[in-house]
This record gives sequence, structure tokens and C-alpha cells, in this order.
Amino acid sequence: MKLGTFMMPLHPPGKSYPQSLREDREAIILADKLGFDEAYVGEHVTDAAETVTHCMTFLASLISETKRIKLGTGTINIPCSHPAAIAAQVAMLDNLLEGRFIMGISPGGLASDAEVFGNLERDRNAMFVEGINMVLKIWESEPPYNLEGKFWKVTTEKTMIPEIGQGRILRPFQKPHPLIVGTVVAPFSKGVIAMAERGWQPISANFLMPEWVKTHWPNYAEGKKNIGEVANTADWRIAKSIFVADDEATAQRYGKSAEGPYHFYFKQLVRKLVGFSGRGNLFKVDQSMPDSAITPEYVTDKLVLAGTVNSVVDQILAFREQVGDFGMLVYACHDWIDPKLAKRSMELMAEKVMPAVNAAIAKKGSKAA
Repeated sequence: MKLGTFMMPLHPPGKSYPQSLREDREAIILADKLGFDEAYVGEHVTDAAETVTHCMTFLASLISETKRIKLGTGTINIPCSHPAAIAAQVAMLDNLLEGRFIMGISPGGLASDAEVFGNLERDRNAMFVEGINMVLKIWESEPPYNLEGKFWKVTTEKTMIPEIGQGRILRPFQKPHPLIVGTVVAPFSKGVIAMAERGWQPISANFLMPEWVKTHWPNYAEGKKNIGEVANTADWRIAKSIFVADDEATAQRYGKSAEGPYHFYFKQLVRKLVGFSGRGNLFKVDQSMPDSAITPEYVTDKLVLAGTVNSVVDQILAFREQVGDFGMLVYACHDWIDPKLAKRSMELMAEKVMPAVNAAIAKKGSKAA
């Protein structure tokens, strides 16, 4: 099992913005040094807590600071931008990274972003499909372009000067384009079927109950079967909020209590997803459970894996037994309330936890054989 990382990111409103950006960059630089395989960064335009407003710009700032880790958008919110802009920006970033780029995409989940771009009452799923289709068509087409949909039009027919290159959008470094991944949130997601059919790969969100996470793989496998392919569990990424400490008391205080960043994170999500968006089902196994019972304490206790190295190893293996085999554990980055503890957790995760997890998986596999 490989190790990746994902940051939304999410910080206390009012925290120094430059400090938040420095720490977010430092987390990915550290992940690169520790041998993490992939790092994803989200984006939102209208949120004082989620402070990366354009993930590609943020990732570009890390190109010379990282050596081997693949950098991914997590995600490009397709309805919030023009397909021509996305195609051109992704192409440039992929060429700057010379293939160390993964393209994460989504319809966008923040209502205030949708409102600020005039999309609140529009069909954002339809915009998402049209937008990504146009991006892919741009990359496979020769100019002048003449693409027209319900939401966007892309053309350079009137202004094309072929002999000097005017009117051409450049293409990505990777051919025909970078790997495309999508975050899967809904239980029993039908979107993951379409994702598999299109050759994209899934990341199951870190704020889902394990009972819902395990529903994603059968649908992904179904999508692969629909196109005559066999799904490979190596392509399934699952994000989890994890905190590893040298002692259990610290692990529980920082990882579970209101003193730590994990409780803050889920307090924010509960307010956004339950209190505003009506997505309480994500946090319930029993749907008869009242929304009032979905407290930050309840969600943090259910969804955060916290403990010493041996404890976290056991929790990850138990989680894997529950949801099934998968290819990458995506460590969710949270605010660095205590930078020393946050860095130590990443170090223990990469240097102690994952080797032990993989040794246990290999041992079980050899016994089964």
C-alpha cells in the first residue's frame, strides 16, 4: 500500500494567511522528503477557513521545492472556471512538472463558491461534465477550435494565425493527458461507475463512515466491467484523518479533543454539510439517527485514527478489513496548531506506521497463498 496526502486545506478563520500558506507548503515539502507518493491540494474562493484559492498556483510554488512526489489538484472545481483556461493552465503545470502532475476534478462542493460565480441555481453536475469534456476535446483537437455547449463556447476561428501559432492552446506533457482522479463522497456513488468507464481513478473522502467507503469499490469495479476491463485495487485511493504520536495521551488530546485541529476540522464540516447542505447521511450508519446527534465530538471519534504507532497500525489494518483492499492510504493534512506534533505525526506515519502496515499485509498474503 502506498502513502499519499491530501489537504483541503482548512484553518481557523483569522489565522495569519501567510502563516497558513507557509505551513501548507512545508507539509508537502516534508511529505516529499519522507517518501509520500502523491500530494493533493484543494481550492475554494469564498472561505476564510479553506484558504487556497487556486490549487494550481499553489502547486506551482512547490515545483522547485519537491523532487519526486506527484502533485495533484484536489480538486479543480470545473464549473468555476472556463474550460479553455483549465486546459491551458493544466497543460502548463504538467509541462513544468514534466509529468509529476495528477489532475483531480469535481463539480465543486462549496455553495458560496457556486453563488459567487453565478452557478448556485444552475446544474453544476451538467456543467462539470460539459466542462471536462471540452477540456479533453481541446487537447485532442487541432485549432481553430469550434466547441459549443449549453454553458460554454470555445473557438479561435476568427483570430487564428496558424503560421505564427496564434489561436492554439498548448497540450500537456503527459499523453494524451495527465491521470484524472475524482473525489468520491456519496454512499453507493453512481458517479464512480462513470469515472471507471472513462479511465479515471477514485479517491474516497476522509469524512465518510467506513460503511459508505466500502460501497465505492463495487461500483468502480462495475464501471470497469462495463468497458471490458478488470478493476485493480491499486487504483483506489482512500483518504483518512490520522494522527500518530509518541504517547497515547498526546494522541488522544491532539487527535480527538477540542484542543486539536481534527475536532476543529469536523466542527467546520458538520456545520457546512449537515447544518447547511443537508448531507447528514454522510455521517450516519443508521439513517434514523437525528441530525442533532451529529456533533463534532461524535464525528471526530468515529472518523479520526489516533494513537501511538502500534495502535494506528492496528486501526489501519482493521479499517482495511472493513472496507477491502486498496492501493493508497491518503493521509489528510490538518491545521498545524502544534507544528512539532504535526510534523512528528507525518514522520511516524511514513517511517514507522506504513512499513508495519505493509509488512502485516504481506504476511497475511503469504499465509493466504
